[in-house]
Amino acid sequence: MEKETLKAYVITELTAELAVEDMESEYGEDDYAELDGHDLTDYEPSIREYIEKEKKSLDDGGNLAPYIDESLLGLRENVLRIEPDVVVYEGKLCGCAIVELKQELSERDWNSLLDYISGQYSDGWGEGFEQRDIPVADGILNVHFWQPDQRYPIVLDTLPGQTPTVPQQAQKTRMKLLGQDGNIFSILGRASRLLRQNGQGKQAEEMFRRVQDSGDYYKALNIISEYVQTELSASEKGDTAPRPKRDQQER
Repeated sequence: MEKETLKAYVITELTAELAVEDMESEYGEDDYAELDGHDLTDYEPSIREYIEKEKKSLDDGGNLAPYIDESLLGLRENVLRIEPDVVVYEGKLCGCAIVELKQELSERDWNSLLDYISGQYSDGWGEGFEQRDIPVADGILNVHFWQPDQRYPIVLDTLPGQTPTVPQQAQKTRMKLLGQDGNIFSILGRASRLLRQNGQGKQAEEMFRRVQDSGDYYKALNIISEYVQTELSASEKGDTAPRPKRDQQER
């Protein structure tokens, strides 16, 4: 019997330009509108159709995992597939990298994986896809999976609308900060996954929004520590919590 694999869904922002031919223009030029994820929900079927066309034109059905750098041996061994897609999340159409894993990744490997997906969106698969002209009823779309000001990606264990298979537990989820490399994307992603595995999807979404609005690495760590038990969480015994490794290095 084959060992069951794990799936994760890396959610990122989408933007696009919509080119609409202006028939009244003296020079016959196109008018362009910049669209965000809220605007793009109406175009989901057309965008997904072109994603599927793009994947079929590539080797292995568009699986991006084989192109992970050979120096990242642990990541290459544990990531079986990475397939780009889109999904409606919190009322917006977002990019969704569907990741299939042999086993749960270390914090360092998660950090490397998120960097790799971002690189594919900026210089690899995403660079090619944004050049595809997607015809829609009111013009031509060019869709961008990579954003220069990309906010923290969200890592989910189930797609929006699906029911998590792990039952809710009363005990507060524990997560270590010491020994991590200081990448808030990785820390937030792991905390979000742990909360969702614990049946606390609403808390994960609330935590994400608060961290997004914090604008500061250390404020973000303290917010995360309100939702999962870390070295920065309030101690029941009143002990002083140790500071994370990044802070110790920068002092």
